[in-house]
Amino acid sequence: MFGRGIGPLEIFLIVVVVLIIFGAGRLPEVGRGIGTAIKEFRGSIGNIGGNKANAETAEDEKADPDPEKKSD
Repeated sequence: MFGRGIGPLEIFLIVVVVLIIFGAGRLPEVGRGIGTAIKEFRGSIGNIGGNKANAETAEDEKADPDPEKKSD
């Protein structure tokens, strides 16, 4: 059961349990909440990667504040 992944029977059982717990009327609300949580999580992960890139850019600017400025 666990060694070969999730099959159709397992998915069916999960759907039945979710319907019993939440009811058919609340499923859209639960789905919307899960979607929002996933979106916020992905945004947070993106911000972590963006912060690293911003830190590297800031370090580069400290080393050479104006790379286009020529010393004559």
